[in-house]
Amino acid sequence: MNGRIDVISDAICPWCYIGKRQMERALASLAPEGLSFEVHWRPFQLNPDMPKAGVERAAYRAAKFGSAERSAQLDAQVAEAGRKVGLEFRHDLMQRTPNTVDAHRLIRLAEQEAVQDAVVENLFRAYFIGGKDIGDPDMLAGIGADCGIDRERVAAFLAGEAERQEVLAEDIAARRAGLQGVPAFALDGHILFTGAVPADTFAEALREAHRVLSKRSGRAA
Repeated sequence: MNGRIDVISDAICPWCYIGKRQMERALASLAPEGLSFEVHWRPFQLNPDMPKAGVERAAYRAAKFGSAERSAQLDAQVAEAGRKVGLEFRHDLMQRTPNTVDAHRLIRLAEQEAVQDAVVENLFRAYFIGGKDIGDPDMLAGIGADCGIDRERVAAFLAGEAERQEVLAEDIAARRAGLQGVPAFALDGHILFTGAVPADTFAEALREAHRVLSKRSGRAA
């Protein structure tokens, strides 16, 4: 591996899903150059004050963005951007805006089980394509099981408090570091950029950052 990419994201951030697709395209384009990177997903809450049970999406977004019309406009922009990377967002199916702390806890468990990418992908797909409530423990247990983690283990994990404080601490640390939105991408602890940038821009940023960091450390680029 030529370095570690940390993706700071939220499971209900559409641009994070789009950014995942752009990253995947970028990494595929770099592989023939002998460049490969280990990807890890880190937590951020778009709505840190969200009640544990979540809220009804339409009313919440209308209040957050000023009107139902403005919310619909933003959804349309996301849908258009998603289609360009092969994603068909189904905003019509999304009924609730969930609290995502438990989703982030599952992502941390998935990292321990070496299935983090699959869990992140399935969380995004469940919410944005299936309109599922990814704040619901049963839904999360099913996602974990679909990715190869024992369902009873996931359920017991989520019923307890494991990794909750770690998730909250990372979220706070990201904000204190100046992050106000996601996705954000870091290489070996150095933030490269935020936003779902095009794959070619992503690849060039990784290529250059790897060259600079290799030079600093004395490694061959």
